[in-house]
Amino acid sequence: MKKIIILGSTGSIGRQTLDVVRQHRDIFQVVGLSAYRNIELLIEQVNEFNPQAIAMPDFKMVQVLRDSLIKDIKIFCGEKGLAELALFDADIVLNALVGSAGLEATVEVVKSGKTLALANKESMVIGGEIINRLLPKTGAKIIPVDSEHSAIYQCLIGEKTDEINKIILTASGGPFRGKKLSELQNITPKEALAHPRWNMGKKISIDSATLMNKGLEVIEAHFLFNLDYDKIETLIHPQSIIHSMVEFIDGSIKAHLGPTDMRIPIQYALSYPKRIASPVSMLNFIKIGQFTFEEPDLTNFPCLKYAIESGEKGGTFPAVLNAANEEAVAAFLNEELPFLSISKVIYTVLSEHKAVKPVELNLLKEVDNWARIRAREVIKRERG
Repeated sequence: MKKIIILGSTGSIGRQTLDVVRQHRDIFQVVGLSAYRNIELLIEQVNEFNPQAIAMPDFKMVQVLRDSLIKDIKIFCGEKGLAELALFDADIVLNALVGSAGLEATVEVVKSGKTLALANKESMVIGGEIINRLLPKTGAKIIPVDSEHSAIYQCLIGEKTDEINKIILTASGGPFRGKKLSELQNITPKEALAHPRWNMGKKISIDSATLMNKGLEVIEAHFLFNLDYDKIETLIHPQSIIHSMVEFIDGSIKAHLGPTDMRIPIQYALSYPKRIASPVSMLNFIKIGQFTFEEPDLTNFPCLKYAIESGEKGGTFPAVLNAANEEAVAAFLNEELPFLSISKVIYTVLSEHKAVKPVELNLLKEVDNWARIRAREVIKRERG
């Protein structure tokens, strides 16, 4: 029986993780859950899965939780609550938090030597250098949950890093693939959230629409697999059946294929190194018909380019990229910023940044704070 902590249990990945647990209650036991605002759903999850501890960052919600729960339970709260929950007794911690909020918890799990199922790509984007310095010291293992990185992870089992020619991260292209710039002028949040293939949370759906999500995944892949950026390629694959590929120096290519269902990589991360039965329908290649591929459009969707450039510059550039993007996406979702201005905000903030070596979390927090303040100023200007 594997003991599991789920950080961000009320979000899209968290809910799908609990669905995996429902299918395999004889294998997995939930010992910890956390939520940000959705207290009603968290209470339902606690009553169903009976964890030993939960975390809620808002102190005001703690009493509401205590009054609503049918059992006595350990509650961690405040800024450090997530990190404290991550250190609770468990075999594996799944970090499904959204955005930079997941970094500190990731670092704490790695420091503890636990296995980390990582769905919070921003952890590696912002703090990849710090995390990679910690891993050999603590013996912690990171199993990626993103479908693309899970695919690469599985393709590399039994292979040698020095025999990799390149990895190919595939992307659906999002809801606006093939659109002209003029067609993107008046895009609404509702249109941007309508992903053609994946059922995801709001922030990642917007990132997919701008191709920023693929850019963040390039940076994450750089740190997860210790590969230079010239060995990481992105390719638009609208069918989203090939989740990613690895090309080796002898010309061989391994590709990981599967249905567009996040429960597959989630379950793989939880059950690793074993594979267990899944409720997901198997692929029917006759119905799929064909696979097509395109180069990403970096002219109309420059966020991917900005992300790759930030990764190549290194230092604190990825942290600034992430912070500016989070602020711009939030403003767009609140209808305070046009869709096309998301990339403008990110470019402006990046162009004003001078990189610093991210030697510690406190420095990253300072840089993150500067980037957010500057992004809000640019957003206000763009809004007119």
